[in-house]
Amino acid sequence: MRIKLNILLALLLFTITVKSQSSYSGYLGKSPITLVMYHYSDGVSLAYYAYNNYDNPITINGKLKNGELCLFEKDKNGNNIATLVFENFDDKKEEIKGTWIKSDKSKTYQISLHKDFEIYYGDNLEWTGYELLQSKSTKQHYFKTIINKEKDNFYARIAGIKIFEKKTDKLIQTIELDCQLFGIDNVSVGDYNFDGIEDFSVFEGSYAGPNTSSIYILRVPNSNQYLKSNFSGISLAFDNDSKLIYEHNQCCAGRSHMNATYKVVNNEMILIEKKCLEYNDEKEDFIETKCE
Repeated sequence: MRIKLNILLALLLFTITVKSQSSYSGYLGKSPITLVMYHYSDGVSLAYYAYNNYDNPITINGKLKNGELCLFEKDKNGNNIATLVFENFDDKKEEIKGTWIKSDKSKTYQISLHKDFEIYYGDNLEWTGYELLQSKSTKQHYFKTIINKEKDNFYARIAGIKIFEKKTDKLIQTIELDCQLFGIDNVSVGDYNFDGIEDFSVFEGSYAGPNTSSIYILRVPNSNQYLKSNFSGISLAFDNDSKLIYEHNQCCAGRSHMNATYKVVNNEMILIEKKCLEYNDEKEDFIETKCE
């Protein structure tokens, strides 16, 4: 039954494809905003926007159905506080108009946006230097990934990231990267070296099964600068309570697992423990094996 379910999920994911990925700029009422949208063929739309005067990205996921795009703005408890409605929406249009509606309908604002760029895929396409606002930010900084598309490569890639100061829009730093473009959520924020200061990471790549990797970029204390760390591993998880890093690498349809635990010393990952498990058909259970 589990095998059949996995096959069904794989077929479902295969049939649901990305329809478009676009960045817009314009106005919500009288306030300048930037809005990023990522549409799937089944109508699911992932999106976020930011008021340019504040630069705090706001997630507004929703649904495109029968030509009407509805995006929902929620508070930290998941309650709907506003809806952004775009009637007769067409992702091919260069100009789109909509309405921001407060949940109690006490306030409405008109939205007018122009498409800055759209990310397409294909071997014959080529472009450089698209700057895509990211959905995650720190208290002081927001981020834009630099996206390039080379000819004869079907997918675009992240060539770097720009770090900006909120409210002033001052460019703080540019860091070169080479990462897989993973939808619109390529940046995460966290305290990766457990020093009490917000750092950020950039999704690097996906591999067999659930395995992924990221580039971890640490904030230099008492500075506006960031440093690309040497942290590396598969599917790292950071525990701020224990101040430990956990790695989990699995392969062979889940028959093989590697689990490792690290501590952080002088911004380096130090291995504490490593265990490897292999599924044994005779025992019908996992047994510990020697790690290579």
